[in-house]
Amino acid sequence: MYNKLYEAWRKEKEASTLQPLPKDFYKKIAKYVKRIREESRMIDNKTIKGKLSKIEYENVKKMIDELLALRLGKILSCLSSGKEISKSCLTSEEEKIGEETISIAEYFRELAKNLLYGKVSRDTSKEERRKVVVRFIKDVPAIVGVDLRTYGPFRSEDVASLPVENARVLIRQGLAVEVELG
Repeated sequence: MYNKLYEAWRKEKEASTLQPLPKDFYKKIAKYVKRIREESRMIDNKTIKGKLSKIEYENVKKMIDELLALRLGKILSCLSSGKEISKSCLTSEEEKIGEETISIAEYFRELAKNLLYGKVSRDTSKEERRKVVVRFIKDVPAIVGVDLRTYGPFRSEDVASLPVENARVLIRQGLAVEVELG
């Protein structure tokens, strides 16, 4: 697993675009790190094997930290510029990040557009932000709204009032439908 982590880290570092990772990559890495930690507890740190185990763990920790920072930077860069991120490049954990941050990116793109027209939209004020009532079609984990509040988690058929930006994303993804209030 060390070699797979190293390869992923190296490719991510060398490429300007997000590199594909297997959907279960982080699960495998977590399992690997857990094994290293458990083995190191049973080894005397003064032995060569103990010292090598400690060095391996430190190297793994550095690669994981840098790999995550690189990937997050690339994901946020894509979202802020409005570029589509291929789901094949994302792990299952990263797909959740993308879903939650896309509405924030949309909010800032809207703000930038309005500023270029010499105005600040009504939606920039927390008090004035509009909400939409939606009914969930599928189960959805908790999300962070553009107002930085946590909403959910939601089960199929739940009804909730969400910021319009978040509701639009959920509707577009086929996870919810707007409820017409009459």
